[in-house]
Amino acid sequence: MFQATLKKMRTENLQPINYFLEVDSGFLQLNQLLGKTIQLEHTGSQCLHCGLDKAIFRQGFCQSCFFESPATGDWIMRPELSKAHLGETDRDLEYEKAMQLQPHVVYLALSSHLKVGVTRKSQIPTRWIDQGAHEALVLLEVPNRYLAGVGEVALKDHFSDKTNWRKMLQNDFEPINWEEARNRAIDEIPKDLKPFIVHDEVPIHKLEFPVLQYPNKVQSLNLIKTPLYEGKLIGIRGQYLMFEDATVFNVRSNEGQCVKWTLI
Repeated sequence: MFQATLKKMRTENLQPINYFLEVDSGFLQLNQLLGKTIQLEHTGSQCLHCGLDKAIFRQGFCQSCFFESPATGDWIMRPELSKAHLGETDRDLEYEKAMQLQPHVVYLALSSHLKVGVTRKSQIPTRWIDQGAHEALVLLEVPNRYLAGVGEVALKDHFSDKTNWRKMLQNDFEPINWEEARNRAIDEIPKDLKPFIVHDEVPIHKLEFPVLQYPNKVQSLNLIKTPLYEGKLIGIRGQYLMFEDATVFNVRSNEGQCVKWTLI
């Protein structure tokens, strides 16, 4: 039995990807649980910022922390709102400088369909793994988050910026001609960002997820409504656990929830 206050699963980019869950006693390597029956029991909640036993509002934070922490500023989801390059504060300028003023990439990734996204260069390939993308390609490398956001906004008129999580978990994806997709994207990149296009030997990154069997349909597990669940683990993709009865559980969207894990 393991007790955990849920946080995003950590990963190791192997073939297939290794997944680790932080638990009270250390880390639990989840790949070794494939094919085994697991019981999840919701036991409470704990804000990942203040550590108090309070209802989780978003991203593992209670409501007050969500609107106060620099880690949940609007620039996280909308990089074009970044202001650290101007020396302007959102919530905590030193934190924002550390996060925003470092190399970022604009990329295309394929999970359910082709999408455009932004991440810190240091987060490759973690960001793609967390999204459940099995192929990805870097388009731009820029010196800060703001410029990456500008590039993403320009490309969102031509590419989706969302993943269809149901299709991703069913391994239902559109075939892609990567050369054609890259050329189409480059044509839409703003003139000021053209110097940041990555040209030299641009690889298509391929990722393999630990999945024994993909389901034909999926149903999301809500721990608040169903505080006790038992099922056989058949796969892990993105930040989702996939069970034999077509139940899927998004670990990241349940950050801050306290769960007891029991191997049956």
